[in-house]
Amino acid sequence: MKKMKKKVSIVTLLALSASLYSQVKVSKDTISKNKETVVLDEVVLSSNILGSKFQVKNRTGSAYYLSPQDLKQFGYTDINKVLRAVPGISLYEEEGFGLRPNISLRGTSPERSSKITIMEDGVLIAPAPYSAPAAYYFPTMGRMGSIEVLKGSSQIQYGPYTTGGAINLVSKQIPKSLSGDVQFTYGSFNSRNTEATIGDSGENFGFVAQYYNYNSDGFKSIDGGGNTGFDKTDYVGKFRLNTNFDAKIFQALTFKIQYSEESSNETYLGLTQEDFDANPYRRYIASAADRLDTEHSQFQVNHLIKPTQNITIKTTAYSNKFKRNWYKLDDIKITNSGVSIANVLDNPTQFPDEYLAVTGAVNTADDVFGVKANNREYEAKGIQTVANFIFGDKVLSDLEIGLRYHEDFEDRFQWKDKYAIQNKEMIRTTVADKGSDANRIANAKALAAHILYKVTFDKLTLTPGLRYENMTLGRIDYGKNDYSRIGVDLKTRENKVDVFIPGIGANYRFSNQLSLFGGVHKGFAPPGNTEGTNPEKSINIELGGRFDFNGLKGELVGYYNDYDNLIGSDLAASGGTGSLDQFNAGKALVKGIELILNYNMLQNTTSKLRLPLTLTYTLTDAKFQSNFDSEIDIYGAVNYGDQIPYIAKNQFNFTAALENSIFNISLSGRYTDSFRTQSGTGAIPEEFKIGNNFVVDVAARYYYTSRITLFTNILNVFDTTYEVARLPAGLRPGAPFMVNAGVAFSF
Repeated sequence: MKKMKKKVSIVTLLALSASLYSQVKVSKDTISKNKETVVLDEVVLSSNILGSKFQVKNRTGSAYYLSPQDLKQFGYTDINKVLRAVPGISLYEEEGFGLRPNISLRGTSPERSSKITIMEDGVLIAPAPYSAPAAYYFPTMGRMGSIEVLKGSSQIQYGPYTTGGAINLVSKQIPKSLSGDVQFTYGSFNSRNTEATIGDSGENFGFVAQYYNYNSDGFKSIDGGGNTGFDKTDYVGKFRLNTNFDAKIFQALTFKIQYSEESSNETYLGLTQEDFDANPYRRYIASAADRLDTEHSQFQVNHLIKPTQNITIKTTAYSNKFKRNWYKLDDIKITNSGVSIANVLDNPTQFPDEYLAVTGAVNTADDVFGVKANNREYEAKGIQTVANFIFGDKVLSDLEIGLRYHEDFEDRFQWKDKYAIQNKEMIRTTVADKGSDANRIANAKALAAHILYKVTFDKLTLTPGLRYENMTLGRIDYGKNDYSRIGVDLKTRENKVDVFIPGIGANYRFSNQLSLFGGVHKGFAPPGNTEGTNPEKSINIELGGRFDFNGLKGELVGYYNDYDNLIGSDLAASGGTGSLDQFNAGKALVKGIELILNYNMLQNTTSKLRLPLTLTYTLTDAKFQSNFDSEIDIYGAVNYGDQIPYIAKNQFNFTAALENSIFNISLSGRYTDSFRTQSGTGAIPEEFKIGNNFVVDVAARYYYTSRITLFTNILNVFDTTYEVARLPAGLRPGAPFMVNAGVAFSF
């Protein structure tokens, strides 16, 4: 009932915005075709960092921009498939739909995307980016308008994670005039996608409202039957008020609200190697009770003021709240001591009784299965402001000064119920007291500031910058018996960090066809609240060039990240206990090459057809440079020279399209090299290996009229069976052959 009330209130609010707008008298003449429209687009509507591919070409560091047209080409709703096209990104899938991605930028640890800065509309979007950065919430890919990826010295403004890079997901923007679209897609496994967007702008007012639902029955089959899919719904509204464009001091105030809810029948339980080989899409009956329920809300107030034509100040106050309860199988206790599900699936011959119990091959006694309610609440809130001062004539200067105060927390109130299997059915036999498994709060307060000076001397652009982070990371543990949180057995701990993060980038333009860029900056990641854990620090260097020779456009970059102290995290998703405690993992070295090539095969013909080709390649060599022992499964006993796990050495992606103003047919192929699931060197043992794979997708769009578009995509055309991870517990498959088709109406 609580969810239903929230849903109704959001729908009512979106409907009210449209109704309110219909009562506002506006003048279209002011914003139609004049110079002020450009101002509106650039400084009021935009929440981009890059905003265009042109901006990417002129940066002093590596960056990548996925435009609205790029996102529409294949119609992907899975962020993993979208980001495969970006050089420098490594990732591994989990449930096959991209709901909880594991993203690495330039060799950072990919687990739960916890070592990169993730933003939506320029604001930190992880549930608790300082105190608990594991991204169990990720913005819905399908409702995004564009995506920006910043690497190297390009992302020093966007901490706290500055080693690998930053990703900014840009939601649908307020349009310049009345417009909207309605889209419906249906596909394999009863997958459905419904989207509706409407927006408009007047002289002093603008809005956009969006509804997005994505659901599927899932492609796995539970022994004994059951749904393995999900249902996720988003509501987004933006409302803008602004002064006249001829006002002496231009100002704009924009409100953004977002609410989403998700129910997923998802599990941590994978398969043994033998069972995967027999049927990779099987799910054991012991996972039948597993379910994830989440709610996410976001509120932002953005203020922009231009005291003069050369000064812009943008200020954003934000609040993000996230609740989730992942009720999932955790362990099996047949003897006196319990065994984790990861150990059972990795060693079924060592734990034969536990394996038979998981598969439902035998009836069990009461209380054999521990199903944990990973019940947590998060909040992140703060205020940030960025001021830009542009000055100079022959020597053009842009001085940016930013400041952010941020607070966040993660509240764990978890319990573990007990189950048995009788006649191939999971039956709850003991209901645990809430808070009896974990009852604690992790929190953070952080002050961040940065200054970046961009100066251009003819063909040379320099961007020296400095970032400052001051944070206090703490934890309050009430113990497993103080359910009311009176404080009878209270334990606290605190870790403080104070760091300066310098960097400098340069770009030299030899001609319109050739430029050289490079930079060096300090990499940093917060250490967590465990006292004595040091922050992650590195020195990062990149050197690259951009070129355009006879229509062959591209970028080639080499990078070198030297870690003085790599940090590991105790995540259940990576085979740990799930405490989220971080630990010092010693020295490491990550180096690599990134390449992107673009060419239109029909550019020198008179044909109205286009045949654009794009190829991206990523080489990542990630190795430890010191010895240490870890109880986390993916590390184990680490020696100097061992490969860092879950990072593929070679990856490439190509796309080809045949298109004109009436249709588009696109082909995409992506290759991922085999990689280790545990640190080591030399040939990869089969039990620690994810094999290489090559997956092909096809998409087509037919513009039936200027308002109606028919589209389809075929994912995994050759129905390739491939492994994606041995995490969190056991082998997991990539998505199989899928077909989706739909229709879109725009106005």
